[in-house]
Amino acid sequence: MEIVYRTLEKLSDSLNGLIHPEAIIHSDQGVHYTHPEFQRRVKELGLVRSMSRSGNCWDNAPMESFFGHFKDEVD
Repeated sequence: MEIVYRTLEKLSDSLNGLIHPEAIIHSDQGVHYTHPEFQRRVKELGLVRSMSRSGNCWDNAPMESFFGHFKDEVD
């Protein structure tokens, strides 16, 4: 859980807490992202949560594709 909490903290710190009111954070339905504490922290930051539907891999396809290409370029 600590890694997702640190990620939210780094996001907030890097933006100096100035998060657009319509900003969306997207994830799958993993235990980290469905945990009540994660949900509370996301809400506290003012982010809108978005999750993939259960069993629908197409929801995450654009992000998976992006990170796949990103990793190819960084390596």
